[in-house]
Amino acid sequence: MEISIIIPVYNKETYLEKCFDSIFSQDFDSFEVVAVDDGSTDGSGQVCDSVAAREQRLRVIHVENGGVTAARRIGTEQAVGRYIMFVDADDLLTPHSLRTMHRAITQSGADEVIGTYVNQHGHHYDSGLRGVQPCEPLVRNLLAVKNSFCVLWGIIFKRELLKGCLGAPREIVEREDSLMQIKCLMKSPRVFFIPDTVYLHYDDMPNDRVEDLQMIRIYDEELRQTLQPQWNTYRADFVRHQLKVYEKFIDRRQFHVLNAYYRPLRRQLDSSIPFMDRMAILLPPRLSYYPIHLYKWLLRHKGSQ
Repeated sequence: MEISIIIPVYNKETYLEKCFDSIFSQDFDSFEVVAVDDGSTDGSGQVCDSVAAREQRLRVIHVENGGVTAARRIGTEQAVGRYIMFVDADDLLTPHSLRTMHRAITQSGADEVIGTYVNQHGHHYDSGLRGVQPCEPLVRNLLAVKNSFCVLWGIIFKRELLKGCLGAPREIVEREDSLMQIKCLMKSPRVFFIPDTVYLHYDDMPNDRVEDLQMIRIYDEELRQTLQPQWNTYRADFVRHQLKVYEKFIDRRQFHVLNAYYRPLRRQLDSSIPFMDRMAILLPPRLSYYPIHLYKWLLRHKGSQ
């Protein structure tokens, strides 16, 4: 078996049939699908079982709700393929993507191959990176919350690379994909980029995830521990990461977070932190809201065009 495709499933009943169709219509034979029903409360588990009854390449694992990272880890532990791919239950693989990704990773000898993707509006997301890329700039990109390339889906991994990388506290419900990829990149793998569009991602799909300060504290500690072996290299990037998350809170007018958690960041600012990021936290929160909100509105407007 060459490829195992892991699908974490939680309350995605409406989308599953299309997701499965996009996978089982691929022009590549040596693959399996492991769908992990993460305690769904709608009909997702039944849909998975129904498809599995007619499609022998699909295995379904039903577990109590433990979060998307745990579901991916369980699926990976049960997988038998040489390579691992992750697909979200409300997304699709594009035609020929399995064949394209398998060819790229076997020919390049890479530990992971990263493709490009489109969203449901036809917007193409392409970092412009090609061939083998050093890991340090990729980690910095993720810490800056830029996500200019596929982070966990749209990628094929050697299964060995994922060992020890699919663990995170249950409370982390945002940017867990980035955390997992950073854990992989800290192993200094051979990362290979291709221009092919291999994935269709549905933006802004509804979910019940809440990003609060409790989660942020846990996330920051997990991220700090992950970066610790190269802390001197990434310290300033970690601070900037915290600033970017702070700006998200301010954009939502959650001004209390400065005193509740982020005020100590003011003592960590130096010239290695971009001026605008420094100003965002040095200004009073209610004043910094206006430039932050305008900047994020411009980014959203640009992304929708």
